[in-house]
Amino acid sequence: MKSFSVPHLSRRHLLMAGAAAPLAGLAAGSARAMAPQMGLSSTASQTVKLGQFEVTTLLAGNRTVEEPQSIFGMNVSEDEFAAVSEAAHIPTDAAQFFFTPTLINTGSELVLFDTGLNPAGITAALTGAGYTPDQVDIVVITHMHGDHIGGLAGDAGATFPNARYVTGAIEFDHWAAAGNEGFDAKVAPLAEQMTMINGGDTVVSGIEAVEAFGHTPGHMAYRLESDGKSLLVAADFANHYIWSLGYPDWEVRFDMDKSAAAATRKSLLGMLAAEKMPFIGYHMPFPALGYVEARDSGFQYVPHSYQLLMG
Repeated sequence: MKSFSVPHLSRRHLLMAGAAAPLAGLAAGSARAMAPQMGLSSTASQTVKLGQFEVTTLLAGNRTVEEPQSIFGMNVSEDEFAAVSEAAHIPTDAAQFFFTPTLINTGSELVLFDTGLNPAGITAALTGAGYTPDQVDIVVITHMHGDHIGGLAGDAGATFPNARYVTGAIEFDHWAAAGNEGFDAKVAPLAEQMTMINGGDTVVSGIEAVEAFGHTPGHMAYRLESDGKSLLVAADFANHYIWSLGYPDWEVRFDMDKSAAAATRKSLLGMLAAEKMPFIGYHMPFPALGYVEARDSGFQYVPHSYQLLMG
């Protein structure tokens, strides 16, 4: 049998071969194109456990808003607003808004809190979480600003054909008397299917209404309780994790009664910090779930990590 000898390759030969390989590929036209950028993306839902409840936050929309100090911190100087923003590593010329309805599967009912900007957004978010609008048993409206009632109905009619509706009596009465295009189009047609409640009333077992007035006249939060664990669906009592939650005395343009809204913020934030209770804020950075810590004369937002993923 004829034998073959393997030529000795010096380190210099190996280096030269490595350098030549890419050049050979380019010469042959075989170089691969750079992978294209895919653009921004976001997760549409997150589900955590609270006792026997499954709690799912749904990203039903988001948008960038310019000139945030025209909305937040209206009663502080530009310098103070800028210093606070810089310390939090966020810009002063724009803010990202998130619109986050919450879905509670109690094991016997599917309860949706708020509906986003439009039917398409909430339907897509529900679908992404594995549900369909016809499965929703109860729709709870925390208050009647357009970004909370927008998904109730559209050109195709009511979005949730099998649901009944729950809202605060004071909130409903205010908007019914005030005359409002969104209320008239989205809420009024559902009035006969709507249950009016007050603070302390329950939606279903384990879900209790909490008065959080100020943002609107009858704005409600909702306390969830299951197996000794609690969580607050806090809606819009604080609309930004720094400029509102961190500084509860800063005025917010959308708060209809600014002094009452500030008092509500301080009361609820104090409760959340003292009880170390998680909360869901409709406009908090998605997935909108976190905790509150007392800090100096204000508070600090602590995003949820995995505490409620270990049920």
